[in-house]
Amino acid sequence: MVEIIDGRKIAAAIREELKQRTDKLKEKGVIPALAAVLVGEDPASLSYLRSIARGCEKIGMLMETAELPENITQEALERKIEGLNKNPKFHGIILQLPLPKHLDTLKAESAISPDKDIDGTNPVNIGKLLLGEETFLPSTPYGVQELLVRSGHSPEGKHVVICGRSNIVGKPLMGILVQKQKKANATVTVCHTGTKALPSITRQADILVAAMGKAKAITADMVKEGAIVIDVGVNQIEDPATGKFKLVGDVDFEAVKEKAGAITPVPGGTGPVTTAMLMANTIKAAERRNT
Repeated sequence: MVEIIDGRKIAAAIREELKQRTDKLKEKGVIPALAAVLVGEDPASLSYLRSIARGCEKIGMLMETAELPENITQEALERKIEGLNKNPKFHGIILQLPLPKHLDTLKAESAISPDKDIDGTNPVNIGKLLLGEETFLPSTPYGVQELLVRSGHSPEGKHVVICGRSNIVGKPLMGILVQKQKKANATVTVCHTGTKALPSITRQADILVAAMGKAKAITADMVKEGAIVIDVGVNQIEDPATGKFKLVGDVDFEAVKEKAGAITPVPGGTGPVTTAMLMANTIKAAERRNT
């Protein structure tokens, strides 16, 4: 029987640990606080930020969202971020992506102070990640690592194949798992749209991570018997049986679960753990400032 990796259960365990750390900070008069910057009114982004806010509330953290107009200028956006950098109330800042096309994402991410960059998007922190130095790890790849370790599938010594080379998931996950460190030390292959004979590579994976942004892109013939399959994808498709829309991942779940040793569902897999790691990084930032 395939193991369905329960991201919600793992996230709940992480939150319980974080609550204990939050309580210790409160004894010092410190309440960890997260500021989210949202440009525009994208429903998916609003829903995601609400889920983070609910998680923060459960462990006694504060979260505030700065909702900015979609037509905001680059200068005004960076001014807002700089104001949050200087505000001692907040220990962490996240910039919700994607930004409207007229805005420069890299410049905006670079404006976040490295000390408050709890999603690890500032180039300073990305550089530290690749060098194996202590830093804030981006929440989604950090969540994938925690999901693997806490479910008993440590990547150490394994061949991990990542499908997708985005700056949000693929590249930083490679940077995390390739390090000569505990919970990492894997052999990592990164595949992308330029990869030839993709199935022949994915079938070599002990751990296969799908982060391609395409519904059901990983099919059963692409997976080795007994492989661990981590699905980072979130796609909305129409269910032909009901005519309603539903969330699916980048993996053909029903087919692949017949071959995999363990697999994450969508929803309920990587998503809840990603949120938990954002909170973990905020608490880490608060602890750094108050030690």
